[in-house]
Amino acid sequence: MDEPRKHQVSLRGASAKEISRDALLEKVSQEREQRNYARKAASAAIFIQRVWRSYSVTRKVAMKFQEEWESLVKNQDEFMTGKFISSSVVRPFIFFITCLSMRHRKILARELKCMHTCFKILLESIASTDSRKNICSLIVGTTEERRTSMYQAQKLISLCSFILSECDTSRAGSQDIVILASLALHLVVILTDLKSWKIVSDDSTTDAYAAVKSLVCFMGNSRSGLYISLRRYIWKLDVSFSPKVKSIVQTDDEFLITASSITLAIRPLSMIAFNVTSPSQFDMHSAAEQYCLYLLTIPWLTQRLPAVLLPALKHKSTLSPCLQILLISRDNIVRKMSDIDQSSMDCSLKVIPPVGWALSNIISLFAGSENDFLDSGALKQDQEYVSYIHVVTILADNLLAWLHNAGWNEKGNQNLEGSDGDYELPVSMQENGTAYGSLKTSFLELFRPVCQQWHLKKLLEISKRYAHTDEANIIPPNNLECLGNLELLDIAYFYSYMLRIFAAFNPMIGPLPVLNMLSFNPGFLGNVWGVLESSIFHGDIHTFGDTYHGTSKVSGKKKEVDFDKKLKQANKDGVNKWVNILHKFTGKSRTEVDFADSTDDYQVDEDSFDVWDLEPLRHGPQGISKDMSCLLHLFCSTYSHLLLVLDDIEFYEKQVPFTLEQQRRIASVLNTLVYNGLSSSVDQQNGSLMSSAIRCLHLMYERDCRHQFCPPGLWLSPAKRSRPPIAVAARTHEVLSANMKPEDALAVHSMGSVVTCMPHVFPFEERVQMFREFINMDKVSRKMAGEVAGPGSRSVEIVIRRGHIVEDGFQQLNSLGSRLKSSIHVSFVSECGLPEAGLDYGGLSKEFLTDISKAAFAPEYGLFSQTSTSDGLLIPNAAAKYLENGIQMIEFLGRVVGKALYEGILLDYSFSHVFVQKLLGRYSFLDELSTLDLELYRNLMYVKHYEGDVTELCLDFTVTEESFGKCHVIELKPGGKDVCVTNENKMQYVHAMADYKLNRQILPFSNAFYRGLTDLISPSWLKLFNASEFNQLLSGGDHDIDVDDLRNNTRYTGGYSEGSRTIKLFWEVMKDFEPKERCMLLKFVTSCSRAPLLGFKYLQPSFTIHKVVYHYQKAS
Repeated sequence: MDEPRKHQVSLRGASAKEISRDALLEKVSQEREQRNYARKAASAAIFIQRVWRSYSVTRKVAMKFQEEWESLVKNQDEFMTGKFISSSVVRPFIFFITCLSMRHRKILARELKCMHTCFKILLESIASTDSRKNICSLIVGTTEERRTSMYQAQKLISLCSFILSECDTSRAGSQDIVILASLALHLVVILTDLKSWKIVSDDSTTDAYAAVKSLVCFMGNSRSGLYISLRRYIWKLDVSFSPKVKSIVQTDDEFLITASSITLAIRPLSMIAFNVTSPSQFDMHSAAEQYCLYLLTIPWLTQRLPAVLLPALKHKSTLSPCLQILLISRDNIVRKMSDIDQSSMDCSLKVIPPVGWALSNIISLFAGSENDFLDSGALKQDQEYVSYIHVVTILADNLLAWLHNAGWNEKGNQNLEGSDGDYELPVSMQENGTAYGSLKTSFLELFRPVCQQWHLKKLLEISKRYAHTDEANIIPPNNLECLGNLELLDIAYFYSYMLRIFAAFNPMIGPLPVLNMLSFNPGFLGNVWGVLESSIFHGDIHTFGDTYHGTSKVSGKKKEVDFDKKLKQANKDGVNKWVNILHKFTGKSRTEVDFADSTDDYQVDEDSFDVWDLEPLRHGPQGISKDMSCLLHLFCSTYSHLLLVLDDIEFYEKQVPFTLEQQRRIASVLNTLVYNGLSSSVDQQNGSLMSSAIRCLHLMYERDCRHQFCPPGLWLSPAKRSRPPIAVAARTHEVLSANMKPEDALAVHSMGSVVTCMPHVFPFEERVQMFREFINMDKVSRKMAGEVAGPGSRSVEIVIRRGHIVEDGFQQLNSLGSRLKSSIHVSFVSECGLPEAGLDYGGLSKEFLTDISKAAFAPEYGLFSQTSTSDGLLIPNAAAKYLENGIQMIEFLGRVVGKALYEGILLDYSFSHVFVQKLLGRYSFLDELSTLDLELYRNLMYVKHYEGDVTELCLDFTVTEESFGKCHVIELKPGGKDVCVTNENKMQYVHAMADYKLNRQILPFSNAFYRGLTDLISPSWLKLFNASEFNQLLSGGDHDIDVDDLRNNTRYTGGYSEGSRTIKLFWEVMKDFEPKERCMLLKFVTSCSRAPLLGFKYLQPSFTIHKVVYHYQKAS
């Protein structure tokens, strides 16, 4: 084979190496791109030269025209006709002013002087009664004259709008521009007002009116630039951020500019009242749209303007077109609002979007004062209120959506890191939180009318009037732009959104002003519940109009009777379901079952679960309509607020605002809704509903725990079909409790959150078993962490003197904290100082815990006292803070109780309901005072319902405490000793006194006890129970001892067995004992007279019978 040649010859004659195909194509492509680029560059250069040449030539021509124009005007002393003014004055003026000023958005001194001169000439011409001199005569002249004059008039309107945008009255040396703007706006006002035309005759009235109408339509169009210029001008006016806004003071020229600009802004809107035909119809809608976009979105619009101008903005002819266009084109306008340029806005104001300012300004204008809002007139004018409600609802919905996208929550916080939007709080506002808070407070001041009773009463009055008028039509509520009437649902949407807005912008007090107004409006809450009750219990869940206005009374009554019969049957029947559950855990027979918390009226059976598990709510908030969700949110928020001040006399005796039967239905609705909502995924839209429903449900349940009005089956019914195994629920609850922040309670929805938020759907026995499961898991985790390595390791060895058990225990154990979870080995020293014989296999440590609690909780010791009620429950002694180490001792007792709960050891003591509420992290309210001091509660109720003059009782805002023979006067509020209780402040006195007794007085002690208790018991474990259940968990059940259960869980040692004759005799005697004797025997053996809640299987240590063999030697 021939050797390869070292050099290849190119067929193209080149001596270089052969190029590859891909490289060749790449090279050709690059060369092509370079040629295209060169062509484009040359074309662009030619275009730039052409534009620059055009601009240069035009500018030179404009400057030449300006010189000729100035010379003409200066030397023109003869009579100037309208035609001369149009052709020789206005025409060149418009050309060179447009080229030299408007295009550059800048007014120089020379152009300013020219404008001033031209406007004076035009004003003199229009004011002339001589048709030859008046330029307006051309507008009604020949066709060519009309066309030219209208074009010039439109250009003059645009020029005057431009001048207005450049006017800044706050800038130094702006007097010339202020005078010019005054002249310019005066000219436009005269041009668009037919009455100002001096030459209009009867023959030319129609043409003159058409011309004025055309100019007004142009002024309302975006091409004129009027509204955006007016926005820039008003933006520069002063505004006070104080809630008490002072009247704006302006000079004569400034006021004339402001008044003229407002006149021009509302003039196109007033034309909408006429029957304008196309194409002007479009221009009129454009004017209303421009007004909404550029004026109503100005922050604090009403505060920037003089008070004398506000009636014009509040007039029907101004507001009605705006409300109509917002209803017709709401999506388009809201989208345009979000696109408004805010680059020139103060960065602090950007935290509130334009739609928020539009909302606040509409409320401020429509309902700024009681007189403005209540001046409605006949029924036909009620349409304006309907439009007002719907527009506010639309804007509020969009504002809340913006807040959500910006990372706000409805507690007023911004979590920008987790936000889906790109919004960032301005740096200046991050540095000045006070200014930020002041901004939000000032913003909410514009919403003050919605917090007034007259606002709600007027809306309810109109709604009622529509309900009894033939004009009322049944129209789907969601079609807001089509509604011709006002229903309760519309009002509910309005106030539901207001609650959420107040909560977002005022996190300190939240929606309290709105809730105060709604809660104490007679009948409003009842009307809302009437709609809900009819829809959930009697009719279709999605139907509101028919049910509310009573279209099927017979059917409704029949269903109500059937429901009541089923409910009564449920209350009368046996206890099958509950007993089966209890028997499963305790092994007791049905005939032996007794419920400590139940009454004869409320027994639970299988049917009662179905009665209270409401089918329409079984899918949670996701399964109900938006209308139902809105009504429920408003009802739950309002009623939970009312429940805080509703005393037991009103709730149970007077039964206001609802009967007890209605209260049970409310409880069942909340219970079913919350359970199914927590069991499924809830989106952000339903977050407010779930939060308010959970709060209202907790208040209802706590009141039922204190004074029962609901059957037990009601609370258990939702979880009947889907309750998970105890271990699964416990582990899920622990995961949520460990990883979820309190404010994220609705972030994760599962059975674990059900345990966290509403554990009452689990029977008490299951919750006790769940509690023991938590402790077992904790012990396992401690063992895995090495804290429990084996028997006897890491145990605590203590020596206790019998006569100083509290002091020795405090000294040796108080500093251990959570290490007290380890086992305790106790060695007792007798009163003679000798060690007691015996080994601690659990019995001595249990004896120690029971003995130390018996000594420390005794009223004689001074740390705790008994309530004045018949129960004699334990409550911290107010004088304990004066004892040496008093607070530390109470904290130590919290650890003792925690140790007993942790080890499953029962203590024969019960705490006051109020004290336990503090341990469970719950606030106590007025009626709970009856469980603490019944006499004081009755006295406060006497003051609350006193019909005479309360000053006769000679009360002041103080309370007297006695400790160790000394009296201490404590003021319920600053300066309380100098404030007498009157009819005006008696409610404040009643709640202040109750708050002191229930919360402030015992707070230091409950906090100390809580710190000790939670060293061993997690707070989330405690929240499984209410106050009475906590006492049962601590001290066991009140029912008789189940001998069979005790026998099945007894250990025999030392040679005894279950078949031993002695053992058989023991159990026969045990069965023959009276219940009291059996309790005494149990107390002798275990130090507690009560059986464990889940049976003797959980007794620690186990009940043991040991055979002792006694050896003796016969004496010789």
